[in-house]
Amino acid sequence: MQEQFIPIDIHTNKLSDWLLSRRHCNREWQAQILTIREKINNAIQDMPVHVGITKLLSGSYINYFHCQKIIEILKETEADSKNFFGSYGSQRMKDWQEIVRLYERDSVYLAEAAQMLIRNVNYEVPSLKKEIAKYEQLQLECDKKEAEYAKTYNVVRGDFQTLCEQLGIQGQKIKHELVDLLAELPSIYRKCADRVKTLNEAVEFYAEFVKFIFGGEHSGGCVPLLKYMIEHGNTTTYQWKYGEPPLKIEELNIKFEDETDSQSKLLHSGSCHMSVTVVRGMLDDEELAYQTYVLYPVIDFGDGGGNIDSGTDLQIDFSGITIEEGDIDWGISRVESPAETGNEESGIVVQSSGTEGGVARDKEALTILDNLETRNTFINELMELESFLKVRLFEMNGPSNVLTLSQLQGGPAVIQLQTTESVSAMLNQVHVVISEITDSRTQHLHNIKHSPRYVDHLADSLKQKLDVADKMVASQEVVRQLRVEARKESKILQQKLKLIISKTKELQGEIERDVSKRYKNRPVNIMGGVNVL
Repeated sequence: MQEQFIPIDIHTNKLSDWLLSRRHCNREWQAQILTIREKINNAIQDMPVHVGITKLLSGSYINYFHCQKIIEILKETEADSKNFFGSYGSQRMKDWQEIVRLYERDSVYLAEAAQMLIRNVNYEVPSLKKEIAKYEQLQLECDKKEAEYAKTYNVVRGDFQTLCEQLGIQGQKIKHELVDLLAELPSIYRKCADRVKTLNEAVEFYAEFVKFIFGGEHSGGCVPLLKYMIEHGNTTTYQWKYGEPPLKIEELNIKFEDETDSQSKLLHSGSCHMSVTVVRGMLDDEELAYQTYVLYPVIDFGDGGGNIDSGTDLQIDFSGITIEEGDIDWGISRVESPAETGNEESGIVVQSSGTEGGVARDKEALTILDNLETRNTFINELMELESFLKVRLFEMNGPSNVLTLSQLQGGPAVIQLQTTESVSAMLNQVHVVISEITDSRTQHLHNIKHSPRYVDHLADSLKQKLDVADKMVASQEVVRQLRVEARKESKILQQKLKLIISKTKELQGEIERDVSKRYKNRPVNIMGGVNVL
């Protein structure tokens, strides 16, 4: 094979050393290049307007081969400055021709081009690729984050909607809507009280069974509150306690904090009041004076919402008061009855002793299912009745049923005639009542009515879910904008990378052709350059 056809293979990383070892370049070329770069910076300040020059000067580091192309363009733009001897009088042309001459001295341009190629291949291109990969990874992370935020938003929003549906509110003016729900509470209690009447057979069965087993009535009675509600319904606690309806009911009015009022936390007052007439002694045998004080109790609902403490601590000091018989004219004469006067609507109703015709206040003014104490008693008695029916049903289905039936031979008919089907039906009825009174919505309404603090807590928990949902929406917008910025930066870097790779290929080709000319046009291959980019 002829020598001119033998290729010269040079690895990119060894290119500078190869040029120095073959004495194509001087080892002191870096000191010379400083002067050349300074002249390039000065010359570039005064350039004609030309598309080719603008393209050459953009996106790459100016080297010797660029300078040659600039001179070719100046031959066109500065043609009018050419004299008879073929030289140019234009200062622009002179500056760039001098730069080219300095480049060609000791082949400085070749050493610089080799260094540019090595730097682009080993540093510039990998660095840009790394930056692009970082922005692409950031886009993937933004997609993942946005999906997570959307999922969290759907979960929180779903929980909010579910709780609002359970409470029966729309979730716009939460506190007002919660308070408005209290109008449903009487109908819920009425429905539950009507349902309790279906337990009459189960209560009778339980009472007769206990009476038969123990040989007499239970000392405390079997589920007395259930029996009472079956007969009288959901009456006031006063009537359950004293056996007669009150003459007057003074209910507690609870004021809830307005949603726009962030200052007060618990604003609640009672309409109950108590008037006390105090007899005060006067000096110097003057008349005894009477003064009526109206006492408004301070009601502390506490955390439980059901335990009401009137907070009234009435202390009257009667010391120093001396009342002689006959000193006080009470102003009370014999009151004629309506029958004596002949007018049934006139006269004063004289109250009997005891609690007849009394006033129901505080907890006594509440209904049985509305009062926390009687409500708990009611639920406990339901659980007691449920446990009894479960045990009876287990015994009736067990192997010892024959022995049990023989033991109950002398019992009343209500015991002997019971079957597993009838006991199961009773148990189902008890379960229905228990599920109604312990329903989560009913519990919420009960707590709302008796505790402004509970209303605040429930409203805050709902608002917190809305706040979390709003934060998720805001976070989605943030990562969405971050992804847009990352995509934009990645696109800019990709364009820059494409330009650098293109310029590096051109530079590599110029070096290969220049070295080839030095070796009688033998083919030159720079390996590991742009071919691996």
